[in-house]
Amino acid sequence: MSDYLKKCFDEARINGLILRNRLIKAATFEGKSPNGIPGESHIRLHERMGEGGIALTTVGYCAAESDGRINENMIYMHDGIKPQLQQLIARVHATGAKVSGQLSHCGNFTKSKAFSGRGLFSGKRPMGPSFGINSLGMAYGLPFTGAMTVAEIKDRVKVFGRAAAFMKSTGFDAIEIHFGHGYGISQFISPRTNKRTDEYGGSLANRMRFALEVLEEVRKNVGDDFPLLGKISMTDGVKGGVHWNDSVEIASMLDKGGLDCVICSAGTSSMNPMIMFHGDNMLPNLIKNEKSPIMKLGMKMVGPKLFRDYPYKENYLLEHARRIREKVGNQVCYIGGVCSNDSIEALMKEGFDFIQLGRPLFFDPDFPNNAKADVNYVNGCTHCNECAGLIEAEGGVRCVLNEHFS
Repeated sequence: MSDYLKKCFDEARINGLILRNRLIKAATFEGKSPNGIPGESHIRLHERMGEGGIALTTVGYCAAESDGRINENMIYMHDGIKPQLQQLIARVHATGAKVSGQLSHCGNFTKSKAFSGRGLFSGKRPMGPSFGINSLGMAYGLPFTGAMTVAEIKDRVKVFGRAAAFMKSTGFDAIEIHFGHGYGISQFISPRTNKRTDEYGGSLANRMRFALEVLEEVRKNVGDDFPLLGKISMTDGVKGGVHWNDSVEIASMLDKGGLDCVICSAGTSSMNPMIMFHGDNMLPNLIKNEKSPIMKLGMKMVGPKLFRDYPYKENYLLEHARRIREKVGNQVCYIGGVCSNDSIEALMKEGFDFIQLGRPLFFDPDFPNNAKADVNYVNGCTHCNECAGLIEAEGGVRCVLNEHFS
């Protein structure tokens, strides 16, 4: 085994947390928490990741509040699910792995009527930086988004802080703040969705103000030695959005703001989701599993413009992630197209501190153990993206080629 591979499989540290290697399960919403309650299949998935040798498994989309969810099957941080989360954490810890939670907020991108109809959505409409269209909510009765006042922005910052304190008290070992993919914080960062003319809009420094205030509030609530990671979109992948060149400065601002590790992702769930995946187009499977006839029709009409084709290749975001690795002083986590020890070795040689894995872990949850045991390891994921297309299907996300979580 080369020194670079050895580096990946040796112990590592994020702030005060020691990890058994440098491989992290990426935050993915798997659709295994019906009515917002983590079920046995949700818990088992993360336990299985720990058994497979992952160092840190990330519970995807831990909404800061009820209104921060895209749909009612996403979890949000409140005492009602604390026992289930503690069970998940305990079972993962028993495998030797650690647990992170992805602290998120949908902002103005939500299936609003699902909330209002069940009494779970407290506002009249989803709120973001500016008035606009809620593309996801069109089929659910609330097509528009409202512009937050400065007072509402300050309140939401506090919401993130309270959620972070809850997560630490519940037993999470780390928190990943979601700064990307077109969700609540990202909507402020992107000029495509932020049309404000006050101190929260205009220049990149102003558009980053909300993100940095959230980071500061979260840090205040968890302490200096608690690991904070943050996922950014290096590009929105659409005209008028965040550009690759912006991402270096975004990462630098978060670095100076006290983030321990930046995760270099790309794309937006609402405008260009395929740029974060690469491989076969997931649109047909999403249409197949969409429950709303109106939404299904809309996806057929406009989906081809949103779901663009990006052929798969190993380490497909490396060119741009490398620029961030060269610029910032904090730790950097790579994500995007890691399916072999050759890819891992290349990334360790580039100086990345950690690697996040998503789809390959669904194909082979023993990826870390198998890769450590075989220097020639190649994961068998075909990048068909069928798994991602099952997000709304019965039972949630799974690998259609291999079943590992029963």
